Amino acid sequence: MILDKIKNPNDIKNLSYSELNILSNETRDMIIDVISNNGGHLASSLGVVDLTVALLKSFDFSKDKIIWDVGHQSYAYKILTDRKDSFSTIRKYGGLSGFPKINESKYDYFNTGHSSTSISAGLGYCYSRDLNNDDYKVVSIIGDGSLTGGMAFEALQNVSKLKSNYIIVLNDNNMSISKDFGGIRHALLGIRTSYRYRKIKKILKKIFESNIIGIYIKKFLIRVLNIIKQVFVSQGMFFENLDIMYLGPVDGHNIKDICKYFEKAKSINSPVVIHLKTIKGKGYDPAIKDPEKFHGISPFNIETGEVIKKDNSKTWTDIFSNKIVELANENDKICCITAAMEIGTGLKKFHQNFPNRFFDVGICEQHAVTFASSMALNGMIPVVCIYSTFLQRSFDQIIHDVSLQSSHVVFMVDRAGIVGEDGETHNGEFDIAYLKMIPNMTIMTPMNEKEFGMMIEYAINDIDGPVAIRYSRGKASIGLDDKVTKLEYGKALLINESKNNLVVFAFGNYVNILNNINTELKKINKDFSIINLRFIKPFDKSIVDDMIKKYSKFYFIEEGIYSGSLTQEIENYIFSKNLNVKIYHTVINDTFIEHGDMNNILKKYNFSDETIKEKIINIIDNV
Repeated sequence: MILDKIKNPNDIKNLSYSELNILSNETRDMIIDVISNNGGHLASSLGVVDLTVALLKSFDFSKDKIIWDVGHQSYAYKILTDRKDSFSTIRKYGGLSGFPKINESKYDYFNTGHSSTSISAGLGYCYSRDLNNDDYKVVSIIGDGSLTGGMAFEALQNVSKLKSNYIIVLNDNNMSISKDFGGIRHALLGIRTSYRYRKIKKILKKIFESNIIGIYIKKFLIRVLNIIKQVFVSQGMFFENLDIMYLGPVDGHNIKDICKYFEKAKSINSPVVIHLKTIKGKGYDPAIKDPEKFHGISPFNIETGEVIKKDNSKTWTDIFSNKIVELANENDKICCITAAMEIGTGLKKFHQNFPNRFFDVGICEQHAVTFASSMALNGMIPVVCIYSTFLQRSFDQIIHDVSLQSSHVVFMVDRAGIVGEDGETHNGEFDIAYLKMIPNMTIMTPMNEKEFGMMIEYAINDIDGPVAIRYSRGKASIGLDDKVTKLEYGKALLINESKNNLVVFAFGNYVNILNNINTELKKINKDFSIINLRFIKPFDKSIVDDMIKKYSKFYFIEEGIYSGSLTQEIENYIFSKNLNVKIYHTVINDTFIEHGDMNNILKKYNFSDETIKEKIINIIDNV
């Protein structure tokens, strides 16, 4: 195998183009094999294998810098740099991350995980290089989907000011930006990247800026030049108008062609965009046929492409999906908004049933929130469905455009808390802290399916201002239906009352976990009282006051950072009363949590069933 011979990324430079094509196929096979066992982002990674090989053929990334946008398509890059032997550990606890990490490899230059950041990051490297008089190339890889993000356009506006080489690769694997002009395209490559062409362009620019010719001649010449551009290079007019040279489109699976364009781009002393057309899922038919399914996939059968399901239980997302359709049938003011996550947030069914009330705004979380606020102010009931980690990007809009105006926007905060294999950039450990500080905001978390349905209905029908319902990734908790009572604003729920001197406060999945632990500990007379907080904001001070009269040991469980947490707020409330109360907690101590399977991560950070049980026993026994 040629792949076995690659000991160093620069080994690729010595391969012929026929060998490079074989290397691409072998790399794809390795990705498919590993991801079928580990799960991960398959379709996008398969689509850029040839591009990755061409990059390593054309550049030296021991000094040149590459920035991957989002980063979930960097699997081939990991294999072909210094991580081939450890690739089988990707997304596993203690193994490789599914995204670029600067502390993982000297070939990773910028941590990514969120979209539309690569051009800004690449531009920072370019200006730093020039200010330091360094000599290296900078390449940013951005997908057509990431160009829906406003941050990418902000960066492009500033790229045009750069007076040195910067290569932006547009990986177009979905939307059709333009037609392929065939031979003209290749002819223009030679003309437009030549020294003579660039020289003439500079001379004409000076003439236009001078007073040598009259205004009418200037206008005429500008019109002629624009017509020529429209006829011959219309596919790149957007970039050309930003004064960024455009090359392409290029077949993103023809390594020889890609390398040719890279060599031309390297010689240009200004920013340049190379437009590549790629096929998502290239090399694996099931991923080509259903790239959405294989965007982020659980372990699957290679032969059939079917996911190996370990558990058919309902997820929190499933429950939301069904409930919002039920409510929308009854109320035609309900609209749903998401940011390029229709399937991930469970809105496919809503979209099918109410296409005119469904809005996928692309990777534009900031726009989604402001858009929702204006809809709310005009009598609609917008339900904004975004993962916790991505909602962070719209923090200012939640404050300025929603809460300041008390707009009735319902935020469905999916993937709250620890998410597992996607790790640091995708954990939802900050949403309580950043949402709780915002005036007019109400925050709830359900303990089971029944309570979740009630909270969605309550948020839509009974709350006037902004409200967030946060819920975790994966299967929903079952049990305790008999304990669910009607929601009262800001009121918690007593689940169990014990004679032992301990009361435990929790919400979400942990209420059922605690109830199961409690049932077990009753057998050895170590049971405890359980409070389902329900409302994170406002929290129920009255139930805390009531518990203070009965117990002197308080234990809080919160799968979020401690600073700004509900745990911290209740602790401060108790301390302000100068009471002789012992307080314990299990929280995330203001750190970024790494990737890995949920069992290992929960155990490490003391959120596993077993570690919680041990802590409760120790608290009860500690007189």
